[in-house]
Amino acid sequence: MNLIVLKKISKIYKMGKVEVPALVDADLQIKKGEYLAIMGPSGSGKSTLMNVLGCLDVPTSGEYYLDSKDVGKLNDVEMASIRNQMIGFVFQTFNLLPRLNARKNVELPLIYAGVKRQERHIRADKLLESVGLSGRAEHLPSELSGGERQRVAIARSLANDPHLILADEPTGNLDSKSGEEIMKIFDSLNKSGVTIIVVTHENFIAEHADKSIHILDGRIERIEVHKK
Repeated sequence: MNLIVLKKISKIYKMGKVEVPALVDADLQIKKGEYLAIMGPSGSGKSTLMNVLGCLDVPTSGEYYLDSKDVGKLNDVEMASIRNQMIGFVFQTFNLLPRLNARKNVELPLIYAGVKRQERHIRADKLLESVGLSGRAEHLPSELSGGERQRVAIARSLANDPHLILADEPTGNLDSKSGEEIMKIFDSLNKSGVTIIVVTHENFIAEHADKSIHILDGRIERIEVHKK
């Protein structure tokens, strides 16, 4: 069953009087539980596609169905709810709040979802333990390594048990060993049934996925199936 269906999705940015196409007529179907990599050179449209998939940006034209919902017909409140409840985000720069410890960073989506304090604490600690950070809950981001900060970000992305994880260059700021450890976490999450989409320009990262979607000049050029 499809989790995502894109039909002729385009995104055009206006720079004064000039129109810059970032996505052009993107057609894509992603099944529940798939593991995909989005690849392409800088400026190819990778991040734009991810922003559309994550309901962070609205396409200029086309149709986007997420779990059978027509995203184009949702209002701002409904879009925010989908981002909080259905989608987990992991970014290259971690996006952790520096004054909050690891536990409180993981709790943020739960606060927005109205989860009570004690339940938030228990769930956050379990999530941190699941990514190998048991005992680090009280540490601030500045007291953690890059790999540990990304693990906190992954734990936070899982807080509301999302259908989909979107990861934008998740190993870009990490050394190779830490990066491989992060990808093993994504591999494990996918095996448990979570749909994973990773934006990357690194072939060795993309090889963890079942398929690679190659983008060039805003167009989906080809889809490569990986043999494992």
